[in-house]
Amino acid sequence: MLSPVAHALASNPFKLYHCAMQSSLQIYAGPTALASIRANGIHPEQFKVMVGASGGPKWFVLFGLDRYLFGDFLPRRRDALYTLGSSAGAWRMCCLATADPVAAIERLAKLYSEEQYSDRPTTREITEKAELMLTGTLGPSGAAEIAANKTIHTTIIADRSRGLGSSRRKGLQTASLGAAALANIISRRSLSLFFERTLFSTLGAASPWSGEDDLRTASVQITEDNVVPAMMATGSIPYVLDGVRDIPGARPGLYWDGGITDYHLDMDYHAGEALVLYPHFSSAVIPGWFDKPLSWRRAQEANLDRVVMITPSPSFVAGLPNGKIPDRNDFENLSAEERVRCWRLVLAASERMADDFAALVEHGTGLEQILPIAQRSR
Repeated sequence: MLSPVAHALASNPFKLYHCAMQSSLQIYAGPTALASIRANGIHPEQFKVMVGASGGPKWFVLFGLDRYLFGDFLPRRRDALYTLGSSAGAWRMCCLATADPVAAIERLAKLYSEEQYSDRPTTREITEKAELMLTGTLGPSGAAEIAANKTIHTTIIADRSRGLGSSRRKGLQTASLGAAALANIISRRSLSLFFERTLFSTLGAASPWSGEDDLRTASVQITEDNVVPAMMATGSIPYVLDGVRDIPGARPGLYWDGGITDYHLDMDYHAGEALVLYPHFSSAVIPGWFDKPLSWRRAQEANLDRVVMITPSPSFVAGLPNGKIPDRNDFENLSAEERVRCWRLVLAASERMADDFAALVEHGTGLEQILPIAQRSR
């Protein structure tokens, strides 16, 4: 079933970009995951964990797939699902934990893709717009639904500044970020000198990730009162939005984007004997925000053993407006009207990923084209 966005654009010439002979998907699987898929196909009960990476508007390319997963695929499960996300990935996972996840992800897509700012927006303006976006997405009861959900166990990653980074002075915050970036070149573990990874979880300290020791990590129980602040914090990109200070239930301090420590979530996913579902806009798994320019900083292969990564295929991306996945640069490089037009087209096109994944699930179409995860690019 097409979303309202797709219905509205069904007659758009963009559909000429579609190539029926080529799949919109490229799926990668770790060794254990690949063996399971080849033996059993793909079905909902295989998965215990689902993750969502940082990436801002890049997630628009996954919108149609999210709708299918949230509304059709995952509801067939009987057991609990554990989700982990940072930044926009965390927002998507929070939508999944509401009473009507499809409606929530549709609201998020509409509000985000149609966001408008002044010619020179301040961080305060962007922050206020983001707050309105999240409250509009969740509605009057969404926060309570996420906190009370016993089937979808949500974990949101945000990063609490340590030392000078917690100052109210912008100059000291900037100096701390610069020092963190430099120290990270030498060792990723050095991030713990500057940030404390904070896991806001409906399971509190019982979250599967509360024992992570690669970086300094703290756990906080998700409540109705801190869901929205935690969601704001995980998406608070330095220099773009204001950080969130003193989140209810968490240690006092200034909280930032969870992607700083966990950009693409290179972690032990704690799936046990089950698999990890990872819809991703890229085949790359970049550990942290500061690792983006570091070509040698790669994901640990052991963490990907049970991962099934669903990505848009290169041919599909080539057919998108401007031949690329949306990103935050579109705010600067495109007029507001052109940006909204392009982003709507991407949302509509993303339904192809849902269709192709549904065909794989129901009929095994494309099963033989799933690649070992070792063959993905960085």
